[in-house]
Amino acid sequence: MGVEVAYATPERQVIIAVTLPAGSTAEQAIQASGILQQFAEIDLSAQKIGIFGSVCKPDQALKTGDRVEIYRPLMQDPMEARRNRVQK
Repeated sequence: MGVEVAYATPERQVIIAVTLPAGSTAEQAIQASGILQQFAEIDLSAQKIGIFGSVCKPDQALKTGDRVEIYRPLMQDPMEARRNRVQK
């Protein structure tokens, strides 16, 4: 089955297509993509992952066409950022 693995920094976005056996997991897709070698800052024990914007666990089974996304930690709490914008 064909899936994609995506990761983005403020400067760069990478989407890697991988072909996996049926029943593969999100973590297997990430490992197969080689994206961990491209971005040393990725720490799967600390960062969340998801499929098309919905957070999932690494053992989540994938379907053909899924896009596994690796999320970066937030730089600022979204509620705090809104408060700061309103105060300005």
